[in-house]
Amino acid sequence: MTRLLTAILSVSLLAFPAAAQKFEPQVGQAGKDVIWVPTPDDVVERMLTMAQVTSKDLVMDLGAGDGKIAIAAAKKHGARAIGIEYNPDMVKHANANAQAAGVAGDGTGKVIIRHGDIFATDFSKADVITMYLLPALNMKLRPQILSMKPGTRVASHSFTMEDWEADEISSMDGRRAYFWIVPANVMGAWSLEAGGRQSELQLEQTFQKIKGTVAFGTTHGGLREPRLRGAQISFSYVDPSALRRDFTGRVNGTRMEGTFLDEKGQEGRWTATKK
Repeated sequence: MTRLLTAILSVSLLAFPAAAQKFEPQVGQAGKDVIWVPTPDDVVERMLTMAQVTSKDLVMDLGAGDGKIAIAAAKKHGARAIGIEYNPDMVKHANANAQAAGVAGDGTGKVIIRHGDIFATDFSKADVITMYLLPALNMKLRPQILSMKPGTRVASHSFTMEDWEADEISSMDGRRAYFWIVPANVMGAWSLEAGGRQSELQLEQTFQKIKGTVAFGTTHGGLREPRLRGAQISFSYVDPSALRRDFTGRVNGTRMEGTFLDEKGQEGRWTATKK
């Protein structure tokens, strides 16, 4: 009789296997490159606010975890959002969170968390990058981020990009968020035409910080208040007639163009071509 009951029980267990346990992420659980620690809500909101996320943006969250940053970008700011997460269980969990928040989708106007390796992911089409990674990982990603289109916005929880200084640092209850705007590449010599005058513009660049000179024949004058913010550039100089000219414009690859205003109130157009 005992053997019969045992046999029946064994068959029952095979026929009705135990239900799989629901995955619940644990703070500190190991991942591919980092352990999982969720970003606090106030830091998430500040990161998205620093980046000025709007409904026109595609936000890509590198190391998406439970999906909270991507979900907030869509739910509070109307953005399209894609999260990249290496742990397949976390991917399912994050997409379930997006579903519960009413923003699940295919990345078009909504949220999708994709299974993938951030170092093997093409995120070049993103308008905004968010991340909560370790400093070494930020630095490993930095060359790819710097190659993105000028004006791309980047927000990081807690960790910097070393000598690429942040454009803004915010603090929330002892936690920090860092923000950068990817700068255009303007390093080098440019042929400048402004108001019928030809000159040579020489620019030096360290990330978003620039300095330079403008040459009039054998005379080289220094630039005043040079500034680069994404693809937007501005600078001033004093020409040989002692007239100060203030330039604003936009960088588009090997060409720059915009308007200038002199001290007499005369406005004109300027262009510059990289040599």
